[in-house]
Amino acid sequence: MSTESRDDAQRIWVVDDDRSVRFVLATALRDAGYAVDGFDSAATALRALESRGVPDLLFTDLRMPGDDGLALLDKLKAAHPQLPVIVMSAYTDVASTAGAFRGGAHEFLSKPFDLDDAVALAVRALPEEGTHVADEAPVPVPDAGHTELIGETPAMQALFRAIGRLAQAPLSVLITGETGTGKELVAHALHRESPRAHKPFVALNTAAIPAELLESELFGHEAGAFTGAQKRHIGRFEQADGGTLFLDEIGDMPLSLQTRLLRVLAEGEFFRVGGRELIRVDVRVIAATHQPLDALVAQGRFRADLLHRLDVVRLQLPPLRERRADVPRLADNFLAIASRKLDAPAKRFSAPALQALRDYAWPGNVRELENVCWRLAALAPGETITVADLEGAFDHAAAAPVQPQEWDIALSAWASAQLGQGAEGLHAQARERFDRALLEAALRFTGGRRAEAAERLGVGRNTVTRKLGPGRKRR
Repeated sequence: MSTESRDDAQRIWVVDDDRSVRFVLATALRDAGYAVDGFDSAATALRALESRGVPDLLFTDLRMPGDDGLALLDKLKAAHPQLPVIVMSAYTDVASTAGAFRGGAHEFLSKPFDLDDAVALAVRALPEEGTHVADEAPVPVPDAGHTELIGETPAMQALFRAIGRLAQAPLSVLITGETGTGKELVAHALHRESPRAHKPFVALNTAAIPAELLESELFGHEAGAFTGAQKRHIGRFEQADGGTLFLDEIGDMPLSLQTRLLRVLAEGEFFRVGGRELIRVDVRVIAATHQPLDALVAQGRFRADLLHRLDVVRLQLPPLRERRADVPRLADNFLAIASRKLDAPAKRFSAPALQALRDYAWPGNVRELENVCWRLAALAPGETITVADLEGAFDHAAAAPVQPQEWDIALSAWASAQLGQGAEGLHAQARERFDRALLEAALRFTGGRRAEAAERLGVGRNTVTRKLGPGRKRR
């Protein structure tokens, strides 16, 4: 590939106050055959527009002295709305990504980035050669909001970018993930950064309401509709009109109500329980579940057509054990919030304590970590929280609730996915993982005493040794 650009090469500008970033990105783009200019600030780039004309593509850093990347984006889109702009930043969060996409950014590129990925992104963003930037009136956008989501790992950065982009689209979103991973926080962020932010956000946990009352909670009822219905009740759909309705634990919704929900999603209208007036609403529905809905559909416990309506876009939240690098920042944040709300002296974690937090499996995910931090803020005796303080907190930490027989649903979903990918030998793989999970749970319960663990499970002690190996130390 030529290291020199043609005279007719498409022009790319790189705006970043970090000289090294400008150099390496510009070099990679020139090696790909583009004509590249670098600028150290938004002001110099804006002045260059007057003398050099509009480039075909512009990369800009988010945080710079003077006008930041979002301010530059606003000015560029006001004058040249069709110019593709890629915003770059080492600080990836929902507010930044949503602000960028709301301002008209083509894409958000997290630093540090792979140069090959950056060049590939430029190829996708550039207009076809021979086309020119057209001038159109910009669309006004609201200000960015605040987010409680925290994370710097690649999985969370990808999630933030997805939220930033999806917030602007009137699409149904299905949020999946284990209990305690923060599904409601994601739903709040999607609403807060959307054009519906000035309208209501209404949440309903479908698993927390008895089935016989759930229909009334969703759709409302008229006076006299059933025993005890003394006056009209406005349901959650009407409460959320113009805004967002978050349906948590959608996998627990009874089949009879799934049919009614499907009609509302398809037609945007419904009757209150016992009513004859047709109610029309404009509601964006965001659903969440910790259950494998595809497996529930296969078992006849969830309607396939409803899943298709809800699952226009799916966001999968990673469990905390898969993003351990985020644990220290989350813990510091939760501890500071808890200390402030409890009006307690500020506390901090020692380095060994933070490492212990990172090493813990967190079966209850972020919610469990938050509970532990509140407990430590209230009960830890000193200003510095030590490993010894953690022992008591973990002993009483709330484990993630597990629904009866939930594991077989997850197993079915795993097997279906593996078979779909052409995997073989699944029985041996599943048996090995099943045995290990069962035995390790028993050992945790008995404090590492193998004889007691074997007795609890109804197997011989030699079975425990053979399957886990002789090297495991007793606790």
